[in-house]
Amino acid sequence: MPEAAPRPLTVSEVLDAVLATEPARAMLVSRSACWSYAELDAVANAHAAALVSLGVRPGDRVAAALPNDADVVALFHGAMRLGAVWVGVNRALAGPEKAYILEDSGTTVLLADAATLAQLDAVDGIGSVRRVVVEPGPAGADWRDRVAAGLGGTRPPAPDPDAPAALAYTSGTTGHPKGAVHSQRNLLLPGAALVASRGYGADLRKGDCLPLTILNLQVLTTLLVAQAGGCSVIMDRIDAEGVSEWIEAESVTTWNGPPALLHSLVHDPSIDPARFRSLDEVWTGGADCPESLRAAFEAKFGIPVLATYGLTEAPTVVSIDPPDGEHREGASGRPLPHLFVTIRDEVGTEVPAGETGEICLAAVDAGPWAGAYRPPRGYWQRPEASDELLRGGVVHTGDVGFIDEAGFLHVRDRRNQMIIRGGANVYPAEVERVLSTAAGVEACAVFGVPDERLGERVAAAVQPARGASLSADDLAAHCRAELARYKVPEQFVIVDSFVRNSMGKVDRRRLRELVPPPE
Repeated sequence: MPEAAPRPLTVSEVLDAVLATEPARAMLVSRSACWSYAELDAVANAHAAALVSLGVRPGDRVAAALPNDADVVALFHGAMRLGAVWVGVNRALAGPEKAYILEDSGTTVLLADAATLAQLDAVDGIGSVRRVVVEPGPAGADWRDRVAAGLGGTRPPAPDPDAPAALAYTSGTTGHPKGAVHSQRNLLLPGAALVASRGYGADLRKGDCLPLTILNLQVLTTLLVAQAGGCSVIMDRIDAEGVSEWIEAESVTTWNGPPALLHSLVHDPSIDPARFRSLDEVWTGGADCPESLRAAFEAKFGIPVLATYGLTEAPTVVSIDPPDGEHREGASGRPLPHLFVTIRDEVGTEVPAGETGEICLAAVDAGPWAGAYRPPRGYWQRPEASDELLRGGVVHTGDVGFIDEAGFLHVRDRRNQMIIRGGANVYPAEVERVLSTAAGVEACAVFGVPDERLGERVAAAVQPARGASLSADDLAAHCRAELARYKVPEQFVIVDSFVRNSMGKVDRRRLRELVPPPE
């Protein structure tokens, strides 16, 4: 499908096409605000000015830990206009996890609700980070005054589209998260590709309930919707009843939800299918959504669930089922038009269709999208990890799969041992790093066990030190002090010792055998 208009290169420009023709058109709906394109434009300028008043300059890291509402959208757009580097900090993370991201990124200013800042007061290592309260009431008055003083100001000059613009922290095999570095150019590309390939237009009303502190959600909300000329609906609830209310009240046409939420919608008898009559599309992550759940959702609501595959380093969506709803069992759709997806063996050689190997990404070299995609700039201050990610001039995802004869991508293993719990990624190494410091733990291994509603749950096998007595409650409490709740193992198995391979590593293929199947 041909492009409708030139693609913007910076986030500053993403509103311009509609601003030039219909500035009063609705752009954003959230719990506290309904903004037109012109209003978001003005508020973004004011937020850029407010950041400048705090001493923020282009290239400085600006972190935000805020709920899904208008503030997090305006702050993101303001930071982008200023040329600052955005660092989203998920509010679900534990205090030490938040502190690590702030310290590792070298954040200058953190804007957060008072509860988050109080949580961080008890954590060492972030003394140099300026902390600003953003919320209604007296505590947030200083920030509101700074924004108000910036209203009516002009837009800053557009920043370099290929300079670092955002850090998306993702965990991995090291046990500590690392920040994937993205430019404004690449933040805009997934939205441009989805709009062009799916025929989105001004009637698009895209609803999103996942946290906008996750960079991928910023990419898939206003950055996508503005390129269609549509409206972004930011939901502040992630329960079945709350999401249903938002979809019905705001006539949402496209919605993205994790498998756990789809499961709740299907099995909650109080959810009336008529409330979903405005929907044209429902997306979900492909590899962790059972075919039986897709079938049950379509049977109840009359809408096919579109499979997707994405990753932080892309950023976001890599492949999606086509607009006509065609789906191959076990597949995660076809790649977006700006990406050339190949499957490679251990030495980096591309393998034929149908053969399994590592999923790799590069720019297409022909057609209207030729050269549009530029690989991410690696990981923030991680040269070795960056070289591994980008070796051979392509993005190595670490995920394993194949492409079938019809061009559908099938993901077989996600990021080695990564657990996908209700749509949230949990890396065993990160949990093991914390669990191994608990008193009495000699060794441990974290793994996923199948779950009908969540896809997977987190489990842990623990080998006690000699003479130690361990309890599941104590181990869980230790993990909760350092990790987000969704990462804390829900099942603990005490083992005398682990089966290990010739390299002395735990044989992870045997771990699920330790947990009895559900009755």
